[in-house]
Amino acid sequence: MEVSLGTVFLSEVVGSAMLLLLGGGVVANAILKKTKGNGFGFGFINWGWGLAVFAGVLVSYKSGGHLNPAVTFGILASGSDTYAAGVPITAASTAVYLVAELIGAMIGAFIVWLTYKDHFDAEEDPGKKLGVFATGPEIRNPIWNMITEVVGTFVLVFVILGAGKFSNQGEAAPANLGWLGALGVGLLVLAIGLSLGGPTGYAINPTRDLGPRIMHAILPIKGKGGSDWGYAWVPIVGPIVGGVLAGLLSNVLLPV
Repeated sequence: MEVSLGTVFLSEVVGSAMLLLLGGGVVANAILKKTKGNGFGFGFINWGWGLAVFAGVLVSYKSGGHLNPAVTFGILASGSDTYAAGVPITAASTAVYLVAELIGAMIGAFIVWLTYKDHFDAEEDPGKKLGVFATGPEIRNPIWNMITEVVGTFVLVFVILGAGKFSNQGEAAPANLGWLGALGVGLLVLAIGLSLGGPTGYAINPTRDLGPRIMHAILPIKGKGGSDWGYAWVPIVGPIVGGVLAGLLSNVLLPV
């Protein structure tokens, strides 16, 4: 049965909001002043983001749990007829995915701010406040930062497309892993963070960065400073390029 675009929209909004609520929440817990998790470090954040992806994919099962324009564009570039059962990959459905992912990311970031309001007020460092919402490089070199995002996102989308082809004992139909498929994506994001996340904080998802960055700009956050729009193109362009490359090369490098 074909899934309606309205269902796709709601599913992606809910999933993206869950992703950013838990993902942004673990960053807030790790870096804002006077939190229980203050100082736990980057490894703690990586685990939180991996589990955030797991939860987001679970609650967006109706739409296939894209939660990321790089995944949507990668599937489109691969030439797949469908990704989630009943959701054809068309210009209309792609637009619905993109808009829903952005709106959901903004909602999730807003709820993080509500949850940690006192801690945002207590934190003096505007860089840490922005860091809850958006990514930033450790060494600022936009071209190389973009390459890092291309590589990380390529791994994400390429492995997801490979998982879609995974089959049991050579059977033609993909294996039905149920919720373990969502767990696999979460563990993949954890691996990318631990291995490739050091230079940029691994956005690997344009709306994961753009939606919260917009919320940082418009929310009345005490002493927040600027939203670093000069860097904002990097976590948009890099992941899209990486996702499209993964989609195109999946037809060459992955078994049919």
